[in-house]
Amino acid sequence: MAYIGKEPVVGNFQVCDAITVVNGQAAYSLTVGSAAVNPESANHMLVSLNGILQKPGSSFTISGSTITFASNLVTNDVIDFIQILGNVLDLGQPSDDTVKTASLQANAVTGAKLNTDTISAQTALAAEPADTDEFLVSDAGVLKRIDYSLIKGSSTHNLISTTTISSGTANVDISSGIDSTYKVYMFDIINLHIATNDTTLRMRFFQGGSVDTGGYDYSFQTYANNNSNQYFYATNEDYIEMTYASHNAAEAGHSGRIFLYDPASTTFNTNCIFNLTYQIDGDNCRIADGSGRIEQTAAVDGIRLYMSSGNIDSAVIKLYGIT
Repeated sequence: MAYIGKEPVVGNFQVCDAITVVNGQAAYSLTVGSAAVNPESANHMLVSLNGILQKPGSSFTISGSTITFASNLVTNDVIDFIQILGNVLDLGQPSDDTVKTASLQANAVTGAKLNTDTISAQTALAAEPADTDEFLVSDAGVLKRIDYSLIKGSSTHNLISTTTISSGTANVDISSGIDSTYKVYMFDIINLHIATNDTTLRMRFFQGGSVDTGGYDYSFQTYANNNSNQYFYATNEDYIEMTYASHNAAEAGHSGRIFLYDPASTTFNTNCIFNLTYQIDGDNCRIADGSGRIEQTAAVDGIRLYMSSGNIDSAVIKLYGIT
């Protein structure tokens, strides 16, 4: 029959050659047919001394082919017989795939038994883990699993939409994605180019899906590298003005940000702040910093950007919700 590991030697009972006692001697050689034999252990032997079976380990010990009694024997002692039993089921090394989980002792596998490439040898994940991907953590010494969704860092700027203008249009409307989900929305304006020179960039709000054309207040200040700083403001206007004397040179584009605060509120006016950089006549750079609001308290659900005259030729506008 087949065995897992080393095949045991069973039923191989051997009686050792007779041993003559030497007065004052405790150790004797074991032979069978004059050939040295090595018992598996003292527990694999029957030893009779003076008609009494001896207890393995305490009455005698074994080392190789030598038996040593607990005390020196004397002339009148008689070793009646020594019988060696077969090897009793020393399995040796188990065969592959034969040891089950239940056979392992709890806490038997430690870090010392883990290969150094336990992690590095595995296939690398080339993208951000899915929310349901799981990780192992030690919670006060207790190994637990946790979903990636519970430990991943959350972005403070969540992209909602991207609006790209590639041909002339009078109005750029962003009228979806603005609701009560976020308290703050940010519009990232990238290279907004205009068709008509010496015009101003304006903004109106959508309320209930329609553009509101009245009841705006605004104020802003411009700073230019030619020291022509100016201040502008208005109340109960038809729009929020955000620039002054914008240039339409081929290389001139408006870039900056508009922040919209709590647009879903029906208790407070919806407020905004803006920061824009653009070019004016003479290749001078100008920055406009300002704020605006709509006087009505209805919820705002979009914005419209347009020029005081002429079209917007091109632009990229990204809408973010900010947490």
